[in-house]
This record gives sequence, structure tokens and C-alpha cells, in this order.
Amino acid sequence: MITISIGNETKNYADATESWIAQQINRRRLDGQNVCVDILVNTSGLNIQLTTPGCDAGGGGGREATDRERRLFDLWDKHGLNSPNFSGGSLISFLKWLRQLVA
Repeated sequence: MITISIGNETKNYADATESWIAQQINRRRLDGQNVCVDILVNTSGLNIQLTTPGCDAGGGGGREATDRERRLFDLWDKHGLNSPNFSGGSLISFLKWLRQLVA
């Protein structure tokens, strides 16, 4: 299961359209809010949480990431999602890669 939360709105991965993602991010930025994107990935061989800097996140996990999980962390970084100024397009691009990795 994969869920995507942007602010207080949550959708299953399959239901999170590109327009929904862009709308959620843009609306929060226009309102002067921090944009918090929280992605939970719990599928066969993957069990991680990815969050953007705008989230009030707690501490990290308690175990070493698997090779596939490390690859997701690297892609998250590569798409600039550890920056508070990430773009909706970068998030959408990451999610397309995620789809390929969990298929």
C-alpha cells in the first residue's frame, strides 16, 4: 500500500492524480503555508516513509534501509524533495519512478 498526504489531505497512490498533487501544493504555497508531503510505502520489500522539509517530522527509523529503500531515498534526494522549495513537477516525476520500482 502506498499513500500520499499533502497537508491534511490523503489519497491512495492510485487516486493521487497529477492535477490533485499540483493543486494541493500550489494552494498551500499561495496561502503562505509550509508544504508537507508525506509518502508511506508499505509493499513487498519496501517499508518506508518519505517526508518533505515542511513536515513536522519526528526521528528516523530504527533499522537499516534495504537496497530498494535506499534507492528510493536516493531518488527522493535526486528530485530535490529534501528542499523546502521542491516543485510539484519534481514530486510527480518521483512518483512515476516509484511506480516503476514497486511494479
